[in-house]
Amino acid sequence: MIEARGLRRDYGDRTALGEVDLELGGGESLLVLGPNGAGKTTLLRILATLLRPTAGRVSVLGCALPGDAWRLRGRIGFLAHEPLLYRDLSGRENLRFHARLHGLGDDAAERRIGELLEATGMVGRADERTAELSAGMRQRLAICRSVLHEPELLLLDEPDSNLDSRGREQARALIGPAGERARVIVSHDPERYEGEADRTLRLGIDEAAVPA
Repeated sequence: MIEARGLRRDYGDRTALGEVDLELGGGESLLVLGPNGAGKTTLLRILATLLRPTAGRVSVLGCALPGDAWRLRGRIGFLAHEPLLYRDLSGRENLRFHARLHGLGDDAAERRIGELLEATGMVGRADERTAELSAGMRQRLAICRSVLHEPELLLLDEPDSNLDSRGREQARALIGPAGERARVIVSHDPERYEGEADRTLRLGIDEAAVPA
């Protein structure tokens, strides 16, 4: 699913991500740990095709980056630290917009959106502007967006952010381990995910993925 060798990202004279090696197979979960500034979000953004690496090589779902990024984007789900929702649109309108981006037909999109809103307890608030919703509700919608198109790989940056215990339970049903889908999870709370991580990458300490 993912193979990287010597992956590095610099910003001028500052190295944001240094010499990372990792492999991840189908159905596996990688937990990414490290202090602030170690490059955790930078790594996710490279894997999500949003940043170009400065050096090294990386292949995601058989697509070499950055050259084959266009082939990859519809096959991954990216949950960023920010929800990446249009605040003037309702939650349902946001999901419909992303469904069109992924080429879902209207009927299939409505069924899928209905399932996700039900799963996250958002049916009753789905037609309100996202700007009027709590941070936890926006996070639930962002999780819906990330899995809307049933991606082969999930890239999750602090997926529990702003969620209460009920929200975390609902989220796990959508972004937890599932079949051949692989996951890369960035978290400041390793105890929450170590039990289901197949590999752990500790940035700023030992920048190589090892079995958990």
